[in-house]
Amino acid sequence: MSRRVASADLSTDPRIDLAARAAWLSYEKARTQDQIAAELQVSRQVVQRLIALAHNSDLIEFRLKHALSDCIRLAEELRERYDLRSCEVAPTESGSTEDIPTVGAAGARYLELMMTPREPTVIGVGNGTTMREVSHRLRRMDRPNCRCVSLMGNLTRDGRASHHDVVIWISDRLNAECYPRPMPVVANTAAEREVLQAQHGFRSITDLVGKARFLLMGIGYWGDDASLLRDGFLTRDETQQAMNVGAVGEFLGYAIDAQGNIVDADYHARLTSFRPWPDQDRPVVIVASGVKRAPAIRAALTGRLANCLITDANTARLLLE
Repeated sequence: MSRRVASADLSTDPRIDLAARAAWLSYEKARTQDQIAAELQVSRQVVQRLIALAHNSDLIEFRLKHALSDCIRLAEELRERYDLRSCEVAPTESGSTEDIPTVGAAGARYLELMMTPREPTVIGVGNGTTMREVSHRLRRMDRPNCRCVSLMGNLTRDGRASHHDVVIWISDRLNAECYPRPMPVVANTAAEREVLQAQHGFRSITDLVGKARFLLMGIGYWGDDASLLRDGFLTRDETQQAMNVGAVGEFLGYAIDAQGNIVDADYHARLTSFRPWPDQDRPVVIVASGVKRAPAIRAALTGRLANCLITDANTARLLLE
């Protein structure tokens, strides 16, 4: 590419961000173009053009000058520390303890990249504040042969719906088929959960989750402002009981300890969410940011419940401590 990109464009052009990553992997990590192509999920020819763009944009002298160079380094350290399939670290807004808009935008870019092929596919989608941001940042794509399936319910026990039923919004942005899970996150009784799970619709959704090419979700923390408590899915007593048995994070509604194990929380017998398991042979992506969520993210990665991460620089540093 002969055109030089103006310096004012460097922080806004997504091609430059991708070129910086390709250049860093090539020059700092001595990766081959085939390895870079696999990691960035692009073709080898695209890698060649990205590295050329990095040169022509004056990103490279004796060191990488792009503002994302520190984020790229943090992502590589996280990938090696937790044996991740992929990791993206976005810059954190100065002084912020969490940066949901930036991380949500990064999650949207990941989803757009994964949806670039037009072949029929199924994706599993979680709920929550960060995932809602992903749906808002996602550009419109025409993928009528895609099926989006929810990994969690979205109703309280009295039938009230949450504002975070993300699968509907993502399906709309992709023009894809939508498979929500129209049931309480936590049923009133274990017997009620069994009745719900015996329905044909529930079994169909469960089958779709098993076929999903990748899963994309947020993660929650425990405390007085935990999302499951705040949104009315759990009572304060149920929240406290989960914390008493060691819960540090909430993964698809399940309470997990610091090692990523699902703890013996009483409400689990009534939980209708898709049950996670470690070491899945597909991308299981956490999109999350913030000091409060860091212990939960660390737990899920330690327990290998997730194998991909999208976060911000401040959270990344906490995960590397």
